[in-house]
Amino acid sequence: MPWAHLLQSPIEGILSEVSTAGYRICNFCPNVFDDYIQLNIGVRKQEPGGHCVSARLLAERLRRPNYQPDRDLFIAKAAAGVVGYMDVTPELNLGRVVLDCLVHPQHRRKGLATALFHHGMHRARESGARVAHVNIAEDNVAAKNLLTRLSFRRVRRFLELKLSLPEAHYPDAEHTTLLCRHFQQGDEGRLTQLQNRSFSGTWGYNLNTVEEIEYLINMSDCCPESIILAGDGDRILGYCWTTITPEEKAAPGTRRGRIYMLGVDPDFQGRGIGRHVLAAGLSYLKSRGVETAELTVDSQNRAARALYELVGFRVSSTTLWYEKVVRC
Repeated sequence: MPWAHLLQSPIEGILSEVSTAGYRICNFCPNVFDDYIQLNIGVRKQEPGGHCVSARLLAERLRRPNYQPDRDLFIAKAAAGVVGYMDVTPELNLGRVVLDCLVHPQHRRKGLATALFHHGMHRARESGARVAHVNIAEDNVAAKNLLTRLSFRRVRRFLELKLSLPEAHYPDAEHTTLLCRHFQQGDEGRLTQLQNRSFSGTWGYNLNTVEEIEYLINMSDCCPESIILAGDGDRILGYCWTTITPEEKAAPGTRRGRIYMLGVDPDFQGRGIGRHVLAAGLSYLKSRGVETAELTVDSQNRAARALYELVGFRVSSTTLWYEKVVRC
């Protein structure tokens, strides 16, 4: 188990194994760790536009705060090994859980995804969530049909944007007196406060804790210098949080960067601060050898879309969010 040390402590299953249509569904436990990683990497790599995600990053996600893989991750087994899973991410400040289901292509259309969703909804009820949300690619017809059968309804459309950094153009920011700097130790509390202020009330945003921010900063796709802060004196007014996907065996010139979060203090919006920190974030990614920057934006967020389009971002794909009320 090359990354098993990241799990730190033994985990024991909460539910006994449940058999369905020749498959066994059980809670995650360490002895399926390697198979879970290989399934995730293998299937994601085969998806349209897919990339080989780092095994270390996947392992780190199992240790994120407020997430318990022994309760929130269900594994589907067959004779060939692990063939699917249901990941249940609790975001209880919003009263929701986010469900992420993956099944190996050879085991689809056999009722396995339906069984995994039943386990996910059971966990949602157990956690006290009011709703369950699922995000899928807009062109995934099979997933749309499945969610409709399971009484999920479409509630939101998000856009995946992409930018070739050599072709990006950075318009002058109106607010030029701001100073940009990299995140430093001790900024965790101020960044958490700014992020929560910037996105409070935004659809799908779950208020973060300092513990969650600290953990994210120390994951393998991030580092303190990848977060650009813009301020006036000691006050942070805006920030651009970038990440670089640590893809295994990535070909030269194919490194992907992401604008993970970009926020501006609500009291100072409309002054060009967003453009200022976005330009700084993109410049940082370019300095690290990234050629393509990506981000996700709500299709209804017109101000953010206008900013990204101004720089040169273009829509590469779309995703849909589906919702189902959790019945007690």
